[in-house]
Amino acid sequence: MGDETHDPETLAFYDRDAAAYAGRRLPKVSQRLTDFLAALPAGAHVLDLGCGGGQDSEVMLAEGFEVTPLDGSRGLAEIASARLGRPVRVQLFEDIEDEAAFDAIWANATLLHVPTPGLPQVLARVRRALKPGGIFHASYKAGEGGGRDTLGRYFNFPSEADLRAAYGQAGPWAGLTIRQGLGHSYENEERT
Repeated sequence: MGDETHDPETLAFYDRDAAAYAGRRLPKVSQRLTDFLAALPAGAHVLDLGCGGGQDSEVMLAEGFEVTPLDGSRGLAEIASARLGRPVRVQLFEDIEDEAAFDAIWANATLLHVPTPGLPQVLARVRRALKPGGIFHASYKAGEGGGRDTLGRYFNFPSEADLRAAYGQAGPWAGLTIRQGLGHSYENEERT
């Protein structure tokens, strides 16, 4: 692992396999995204943190939200820019400097790649970028400690206690809800 806050090998995977990853078939709108958007005021400004191929940003824009798509992978950002017809910020999570800029932040299946020791630092940046009273969604793959999948991508695999500790180190939050459910990965692995 080359860095405390991001994994260069994981970024290299997304750059190298950007077209295949962004081209995979996904349901048009996930229930998680539907629920997230339903909790927001009309026209809310959303940071799509780790936007990938831009599928979720596309849904948010179509629903009338102001969206700032961001991804650490230049390859995925180029694909998302083409899909959305607008620039995508290419930036590592630990380099986010925004302060109270977003009504909501959507980090679906993205912060799970942040190395465990760097997660509190990245979460502190996310917290700072969120307006007071804003809504933040993140999803992770549960487990006990970090590791790589069969494609060489790093995942932090936190336990609920580890997540609560990381969020606590990042600063005070108005509330923290952790839900568990089944999910599927790019390589068709089923995990909670």
